[in-house]
Amino acid sequence: MKYMFASDIHGSAYYCEMTLDAFGQSKAERLILLGDLLYHGPRNDLPKDYAPKKVIAMLNQHRDRILAVRGNCDSEVDQMVLDFPMMADYGLLALNGKTIYATHGHVYNEERRPPMCPGDVLIHGHTHLPVARAMGDCYLLNPGSVSLPKEGNPNSYGMLDNRVFTIWDFEGNKVNEIEL
Repeated sequence: MKYMFASDIHGSAYYCEMTLDAFGQSKAERLILLGDLLYHGPRNDLPKDYAPKKVIAMLNQHRDRILAVRGNCDSEVDQMVLDFPMMADYGLLALNGKTIYATHGHVYNEERRPPMCPGDVLIHGHTHLPVARAMGDCYLLNPGSVSLPKEGNPNSYGMLDNRVFTIWDFEGNKVNEIEL
């Protein structure tokens, strides 16, 4: 089965629309959002087409297919306008035979790992940097940021197709890939 992962929309209607278009074209079962959905945060510049109300409406149209976790820029007031749960700091997912620990990255990350068994996957956003690599006997994944990438990286998202995780930019270029 196929699952799409995206992080750090930060209220950009432009990149939210691109994300949802990629999701629709991918035929993925679910869109898993790794936090920082509506607000840009005080450390970030405003993203392109900053319009949180538009993002709310776009995401709510897909509420039945979204799984989400809370980022450091998300708050209880955001949950009041979103029609899907997003206030948990993490979610444990069993996908394609793997246990995946999905979180934003501000609490759990490579330096502060959650409890993991060999072969488990930690996926998070927060750093706005795309990553797909082994981390000892586990895996570390980060789809990058759809709206505010850092260090010269492209706007990106991740796709888990069976046991292959691929990071794509919005032009259809492969940024990174790993078999889990």
